Formats: sequence, structure tokens, C-alpha cells
Amino acid sequence: MTVQDVRAFNRFYTGVIGALDYGRHLYAPYTLTESRVLYELAHARHLDAADLRTRLALDAGYLSRILNKFEEAGLIERGTSAADPRRRSVTLTAAGREAAALLDERARETVGALLDTVAPADRPRLAEAMRTIRGILGGEQETPGDVVLREPLPGDLGWIVQRNAALYAAEYGWNADYEGLVARIVADFAEDHDPHLERVWIAELDGRAVGCVMCVRDDAPSTARLRLLLVEPDARGHGIGDRLVRAVIDFARGVGYRDLVLWTNDVLSSARHLYQRHGFVLVAERPHRSFGKDLVGQDWRLDLHGSGV
Repeated sequence: MTVQDVRAFNRFYTGVIGALDYGRHLYAPYTLTESRVLYELAHARHLDAADLRTRLALDAGYLSRILNKFEEAGLIERGTSAADPRRRSVTLTAAGREAAALLDERARETVGALLDTVAPADRPRLAEAMRTIRGILGGEQETPGDVVLREPLPGDLGWIVQRNAALYAAEYGWNADYEGLVARIVADFAEDHDPHLERVWIAELDGRAVGCVMCVRDDAPSTARLRLLLVEPDARGHGIGDRLVRAVIDFARGVGYRDLVLWTNDVLSSARHLYQRHGFVLVAERPHRSFGKDLVGQDWRLDLHGSGV
């Protein structure tokens, strides 16, 4: 590799980034650097100005002007750091979280539109190439960061619908009927659910949503249903699916359900093996035509009182 190779790639990548924001005003009304500060504050806890300077390699005076602007706009609050009284903590206000969420939504939509131009078969290769560049030039470790399971934030339920539709279309060729099904499931939960008996988990890795699962009441008495388990392709292999399924099992058992059931299709082999590891038993299967494909649907059941997993 030569210096010219790096410069050529840099020109190409800069052009791609510029095209992403062409005519979209992706960061408006903030600059790119201001948007990066909002992102860090939204995705990390207990930050102070020194942390931000280190993470973003910013001049102290420049960062101070940004934080002053944000404070005047009501986007942040500053106080004494619990870890070091000599430092001042920086946290987003409700208005700041709303601004950061809007920028994040715009970024997701824009990058999603870019990925739509990439053939599904090429996406794993593209993701691996990106990880390679980050690992070599950024000195990043091969192991992932901390995975956090959290409740959904505003916009996350829409993310569940979008990611399910996109991933199953890319990986299995399912049509928009599946997106409609997921949208109905999510809408039913959003409009009417008992927070004591029903929950949604979002798996977050390094500040990015990479997975989800739902636990909802089933029509059968004392029975919960696991729904919409998903892990992003580039986050698989790190036990995130196991953690999501375990969260549902522990929750369902803890609130008093006797059985946990789910419906899946035999083509989803990785998910089926995951359910089997957690003690689910196949109780029925039948062929059906759905989502533009001929499939074999499967019903699985876990006895929450009889299973010690």
C-alpha cells in the first residue's frame, strides 16, 4: 500500500459522506462537530468536558464554546462530577435528548438509503471491510464492547419494524407482508400493553441498537409469547441472541407465567438452535404460504416451572 492509495480512498470516502448529506441538511441546525458532541452525550453516561475533548480530539476553547451554546439553548446541564469534584459533568436535558434523537433518526434513514443500493450478498463483505479498516487504523479490539439490554426509547419501536422488514427481505427474500405483520405486532404493543406483564428489550452495543425481542401475553391462560427476536448480522456471534432470550425467560418466569411459547419458521435455523439451547420444545409444525414464500411454521413451548435453564 502507498500514500497515494490512502489519499485516493480518502477522496472517495469523503465524496460518499458528502453525497449522504447532499441537499438533506443532515446535521442542521448544528455543525458536524456539534452533532458529534450531541451523539457522545446521548450514548455515554457520566461525561465531562475532559472526556469529550479526549473522545473527539477537540481544542478546549472550541469545545467550551460549543457547550456554552448548548447550555444557552437548553440542550445540556452542567454540574459537579461525582467522580472528581474538580470536573464538571455534562448531561443532556430532555430537549437535548430530543435533538440528538432527531439527528440519529436522520442518520439512520440516510445510511439506510445508501445500503439499499448495495446488493444483499455484498453487505457482509462490506461490513467486514469496514471492521478491518477500523481495527487496523483505529487500533480497535476484535472483541465487542459492552452489550446493554434496555427498554425502548422513542423511535425504537419503529426501528424494530424497519430492521425486521429489511433483514428478512435481504436474508430470506420475504416480501412486504412480513413488514405488515411486524408493524401490527408492534402497534398492538404500543397502543395497549401491561408493563407489568409485557416488555420489549433493545440490545445496544457501543451506543448502537443491534437487537430486540418482545414478551407479550398470549391468548392461552398463564402463557407469555416471545416475539420478534432479531440480532443485526454484524453483531452476531457474541451471545446477544442468548441474552435477549434469557431476558424474556427470566422476566416471564419472574412475573408468574407458567409457559412461554413462540412461533417461527424452519428456515430460521440459527434461531431454532438458540431456542433449543434454552429448553424450548417443538410442539407442532405445518406448511404455509406467507411473505411470498413456501414455509414450514413451527410452534415451540417452554415450561417455565419445569425448566431449570
